[in-house]
Amino acid sequence: MPSLSVLNDLDRPAYTAALAHLFEHSPWVADETWPRRPFRDAAHLHAQLCATMRAADPARQLALIRAHPDLAGRLAQQNQLTPESAREQTVAGLSQLGANELASFQNLNAAYRARFGFPFIICARLNARPAILAAMQTRLANTPAEEHATALCEIEKIARLRLDDLLQN
Repeated sequence: MPSLSVLNDLDRPAYTAALAHLFEHSPWVADETWPRRPFRDAAHLHAQLCATMRAADPARQLALIRAHPDLAGRLAQQNQLTPESAREQTVAGLSQLGANELASFQNLNAAYRARFGFPFIICARLNARPAILAAMQTRLANTPAEEHATALCEIEKIARLRLDDLLQN
């Protein structure tokens, strides 16, 4: 995997390809951050990627949010998650749910999508199953604007962990 100095020296297509997975199915975040090179360190690169995401218009941000899979959802059940999402959900214990717990996730996913129009997003690697379920229940009471903002914050956490993984390998 590339070091930060290698990332700084890559041409735009190679740079975008190397970082495309940081933001789920949204390589535009990396692509539009490329002109801000060189990056001093991982924190600077992450901050610039997040600034790109935050500067996007609300429709583009919503598309990024909607690109994320439901936790323990259909894609997970069919083994169709991205490798990063699959690993993250496994770390959180979401790949070993019993029938009742799976039903709880599916019901909360459906209620959340019905209320907000996008999937519930939480940095699964930083949370265990009980904490995720509790957050799903609690956040259903939020406003759509609060959840949009919360989803972007969680995406930033996910991207940082994925970037750390990339730079450590």
